[in-house]
Amino acid sequence: MKISGIVSEYNPFHNGHKYHIKKTRENGATHIVAVMSGNFVQRGECAVFEKRSRAACALANGVDLVLELPVAFACAAAQTFARGAVFILDSLGCVDELSFGSECADIHALAEVSENIGTDTIQEALRIGLDAGMTFAAAREAAVRYVLGEKADILKSPNDTLAVEYICAIKKLNSSIEPFAVKREGAKHDSKSQESCFCSASLIREQILSGKIDSALMPSTEILMDEIINARAPVDFYKLEKAILFRLRTMSAQEIAQAPDISEGIENRIFNAVRSSSSLEELYAMSKTKRYSHARIRRIVLHSFLGIKALDNSGNPPYIRVLGMNQRGTEILREARSKASLPIIMRAGDAEKLDSRARRTFELECRATDIFTLAMPKPLPCATEQTGNVIIL
Repeated sequence: MKISGIVSEYNPFHNGHKYHIKKTRENGATHIVAVMSGNFVQRGECAVFEKRSRAACALANGVDLVLELPVAFACAAAQTFARGAVFILDSLGCVDELSFGSECADIHALAEVSENIGTDTIQEALRIGLDAGMTFAAAREAAVRYVLGEKADILKSPNDTLAVEYICAIKKLNSSIEPFAVKREGAKHDSKSQESCFCSASLIREQILSGKIDSALMPSTEILMDEIINARAPVDFYKLEKAILFRLRTMSAQEIAQAPDISEGIENRIFNAVRSSSSLEELYAMSKTKRYSHARIRRIVLHSFLGIKALDNSGNPPYIRVLGMNQRGTEILREARSKASLPIIMRAGDAEKLDSRARRTFELECRATDIFTLAMPKPLPCATEQTGNVIIL
């Protein structure tokens, strides 16, 4: 048995994801476990489909076990996102490999950048860049370029940036998991071009929100169509716009400051911006600075709205939560039952038996889902998080 792990959002599941799974199988994986973001994702928005339907698509296309990345980590910056996901995979105690998409697909180059990124020289150069008002991403790329020259180009590509973070997380955990890179095919990240069957997730999301489901770009569209027919999708983040603005208008700057990734008084800028904004786009634009990117502001706003605080993702995920599985997935769980270093939970009642931090993490998940369902075409009542079942194929 060779178990390969994948970190994913599957927002939505598309041909590129199926290709990635195929290549992971060709590399010898007999079993695949995916750690997937739940109902909110890293870009600081809702997923376009509910997490269990996305898990079902993954299971129908080669994944054997789907685990959930808790919302406080799923909506976080790359470093925290990667740390949380890799920690869950490592905590299973039986994962041999981490497979990820990569623009360069050069493990040696990715490893060299990850090995150097924490050195004193790069950290000092990073601090200088941050002090000069650069965003974290730009300052770090400049710092790596100062030491490694053109190899810093790796940090220009979003999947390679995440790959570096995955490798860093593996090393920090002293994990035996081996990294494996799959060359990314087709459109670039966030590209609006449709030149092949491999299109960006952002383009596909735009099409879905405009009422188009293209089976040439996505496998298992029958699962997604069932969600649409039953008015559970597509989920439109901007249906929450007034609720978000209302919530932030009732918060003090000190309350906003409790969210993750806050520094240098950005809470005051957001506090003032929300009082002059009548839309989320205005809020993001007024809050953005050279130091704080649009994506970082979106995440801070979402954290504040959902009630996620800095302590909620400052450590590691406190449990392993199963969203879905097939027969091979049960074999992975059977192996993990005797080796896992975290409790494995299958239902809401399992979380209630855990410690206060784990219960807090699950309570945030329940709150996030209750809010998420308000953005569906037909909002659902509360407590679907507590009553939802594990998907079994």
